[in-house]
Amino acid sequence: MTETLHTPVIAWFDAHARDLPWRRPEAGPWGVMVSEFMLQQTPVSRVLPVYEEWLARWPRPAGLAKEAPGEAVRAWGRLGYPRRALRLHGAAVAITERHGGDVPTEHSQLLALPGIGEYTAAAVASFAYGQRHAVLDTNVRRVFARAVTGVQYPPNATTAAERRLARELLPEDEKTAARWAAASMELGALVCTAKNEGCGRCPIAAQCAWRLAGKPEHAGPPRRGQTYAGTDRQVRGKLLAVLREAHAPVPQSVLDRVWHEPVQRARALDGLVADGLVEPLPGGLYRLPLS
Repeated sequence: MTETLHTPVIAWFDAHARDLPWRRPEAGPWGVMVSEFMLQQTPVSRVLPVYEEWLARWPRPAGLAKEAPGEAVRAWGRLGYPRRALRLHGAAVAITERHGGDVPTEHSQLLALPGIGEYTAAAVASFAYGQRHAVLDTNVRRVFARAVTGVQYPPNATTAAERRLARELLPEDEKTAARWAAASMELGALVCTAKNEGCGRCPIAAQCAWRLAGKPEHAGPPRRGQTYAGTDRQVRGKLLAVLREAHAPVPQSVLDRVWHEPVQRARALDGLVADGLVEPLPGGLYRLPLS
């Protein structure tokens, strides 16, 4: 079964893959790593301008490592989930100190970097170095759930069964495996989407277990929605926006203006401090972290 999936999906990818900057040879392993941090829970359209600015400013990990962590948070802009910026900065420092400024090639070395989990280590090893690893993001999980397992959506959290299936579906050839990882991800992003899936454009529609079963409705736990308006996450974003624009410490009174509800505002600010994204100073002042 695996080859009947690999060949059409990779052929489709060869014809339809988007021309994205992190897929170009000049991006290098660092460009791939930056893209993987930025693309987590964030669409490509929002990532592209920030990615281009980031690589223009910090084309090598050592350049970012020399900066204060707060500069990474500032450059992250409105991508959301700004702790990713701190993690990427921490990874750049470790790459500079442990690996001479070059993104390591070994999966185990990548996994040992701060802020890098199983998915990111596998993605960088596969996409940057052409290695054979199961790369399981939301898009890939959805493709496998439908095409092989016959259900509309994967579980809310990645399971051992999904990891086992992903390993079983990996091509033996290393180069083909890396291409398969990218191709299956792109198929989920462009065709086998969460809503309004394009089965008429899918290269494996004829053998998709979910389609052949009549597309049964999702029977698992309710899928988690991502609300934003009125949440602590929105308040955190508003507070960080003020601090990103400021190049001097910001008084508490200025931060107080960004949100009307004082308890929620204080909770959001306390959370930013606890996460290392904001540094409190004497006199009720706040700034992005310097260390």
